[in-house]
Amino acid sequence: MTETFDLSGLRVAVILNRKSGSGNGDDLAATLEERIAPACDSFTLRRPERGQNLVSLAADTAREHDVVIAVGGDGTQAAVAQALADADDGTVMGVVPGGTFNYFARDLGVGDTPEAAIDTLLNARVENVSVGDMNGKVFLNNISLGAYPEILERRESFYKRWGRRRVLAYWAALRTLMDLRHPLHLTAVVDGEKREFRTALAFVAQSETQLESFGLEGADDVRRDKLPLFVAKAERAWPLIGAALRLALGQMSRGEDFELIVSDHFIINTDRPTRHVAHDGERSRVPAPLELSIRRDALRVLVPASPTGS
Repeated sequence: MTETFDLSGLRVAVILNRKSGSGNGDDLAATLEERIAPACDSFTLRRPERGQNLVSLAADTAREHDVVIAVGGDGTQAAVAQALADADDGTVMGVVPGGTFNYFARDLGVGDTPEAAIDTLLNARVENVSVGDMNGKVFLNNISLGAYPEILERRESFYKRWGRRRVLAYWAALRTLMDLRHPLHLTAVVDGEKREFRTALAFVAQSETQLESFGLEGADDVRRDKLPLFVAKAERAWPLIGAALRLALGQMSRGEDFELIVSDHFIINTDRPTRHVAHDGERSRVPAPLELSIRRDALRVLVPASPTGS
């Protein structure tokens, strides 16, 4: 019989990123305090200021609490996961979705809404969860190079003008692909073998839900703590747009649209000393080479007390 995690007697903190999703989070903050605070020994709510480093905030919070609940999108979840994985002190992570796609919350099965995730927190068990690692940086969903980082930049500009709507994410992707000019030159070292590629897009996946939602292979590999590397066959805009349309229809295939390589460790070099890299919905410039691996059982996370399918 699975033992339910008992919050009573524990110091619980919530990091609520009000920039994620829509609204300012006041109603959700009130709901969290109303439902979680009575179940634990102490309850703290922290809301990052504009420009504040989420990883540092999460690390400081973890030093003073037994449970840190991340409320926000996948970028917020990744920042808290980074702090807890680096600390390695047994602090437990809770997850409440509050972003656009919320793949990490869906991977864990905690619920698609904040209300459902709060129900999970109050009737949970602890599970050890593996995460991806890129040059010491934790990622929960994917790492991508090429077109996708540019898609993120355009998506954020659309969000600022018209608000955070899912349709704008798809429109940003289409506009970026139509403007694509130059392929990416990269070298991947996998299990000691060097592979050369020219491609418009390459990504390493860590989320089984994201892969399954797009009808891609690799979800079983993720469950086995492996990293699937997808390299698009397309080098230019229109072939990549065609592949994207097949992806949307669930008809994208290995061999025709992409090459799939599976391992637990990659070294990826590019034709530039630094590259824009997208990671869990965020975008940053990262020096090459990129070393990608799995941190096995790096997090202790609250998931539903009854495992899926039981």
